[in-house]
Amino acid sequence: MAFPCPNCRHQLHLEESACPSCAHAVGYDWRIDAFRHLDPRAREWHDAEGSAAAVKPCANVHYGACNWLADETGAEALGPTRAMCRACRHNRMIPDLAVRGVLQRWRRIEEAKRRMIRGAIKLGLPLETKAERGDGLAFDFLYDAAAENGYVPQLLTGHAGGVITLNVIEADDAARERIRHQMGEPYRTLLGHFRHEIGHYYWYRLVAVTDMHDPFRALFGDERIDYAAAVQRYYAGRPALGWADDHVSAYATAHPWEDFAETFAHYLHIVDTLGAMADFGVGLEGNRAPHPDIDAYRVATATLVERWIPISFALNAVNRAIGQPDLYPFRLSSGVMLKLDFVSRLIARAAGREEIPEGSELAAMIASLGHGV
Repeated sequence: MAFPCPNCRHQLHLEESACPSCAHAVGYDWRIDAFRHLDPRAREWHDAEGSAAAVKPCANVHYGACNWLADETGAEALGPTRAMCRACRHNRMIPDLAVRGVLQRWRRIEEAKRRMIRGAIKLGLPLETKAERGDGLAFDFLYDAAAENGYVPQLLTGHAGGVITLNVIEADDAARERIRHQMGEPYRTLLGHFRHEIGHYYWYRLVAVTDMHDPFRALFGDERIDYAAAVQRYYAGRPALGWADDHVSAYATAHPWEDFAETFAHYLHIVDTLGAMADFGVGLEGNRAPHPDIDAYRVATATLVERWIPISFALNAVNRAIGQPDLYPFRLSSGVMLKLDFVSRLIARAAGREEIPEGSELAAMIASLGHGV
């Protein structure tokens, strides 16, 4: 994402808390999707035009775990979370920071969580806390001593009742890579975990309590089959031959809930990556990949996929050129594209945007690709 320093215009990463050029303290304001800087004389947080806002740093800045700004107005209504920013107010439990190495892991977890939350905000998805709504979103970040030193984790990352639980061992690069190899996964990241688990949450919000059951089951299957038994069967065997024709990952074959969560996560991967590239004016020339002049968070699935296929191929080639694994080691089949389209329409509906009528563009694209990519 392109974030200029509001004081000197130096480019900032989303995680910055001070500009490396002018040294001004900076904080991300989700309301304007931009940074503000702290005027050292007025002690006010100004945007790039010099306008001040009634904001202050999130309370988690004390731990070096957040760089977002919290809203001062109406703070009392939020009770004990009044100093928490738009992302941190969803935290229900954090790990014991007195344990060696946990603070550093928690900081990395918070970075990934904030990036996921920003994407959800840009898509217009509902984001209430448990205090605001019974089925609101909460996070439990838990320390698992059993997972240290190569032992098997006892706390499982997952979602239940609007609460996303994350084992902080996932923030340890070596441990996460070990688990990835043990699970036979091509991709395992903190951000990927958040995007997958938020997919489970939004299945409940956008499908389970709505009239979307039949369209969901037509694409993903019947979620009423026994979940525990289905997942156990998945880990006991191998996915069926040809699974990639309709699923974005092998794990998506385990159960319709996992299929939806995986598809939802990939939709977020795609829109955020294309959004970042558009911010920097990065694109590919040619018939299949014109310059990035789209809003990835709003466009129809056909346009999104049209941009993503050649760009993801190019990004994989760049990674290989420097000796790194593929950035996006996945294949978008026609079945997966239809599922991505379902997710896109769900999000547009939840955000109150006019749904783009299903037309011939996606079908034509699927026909032109044949076997997918």
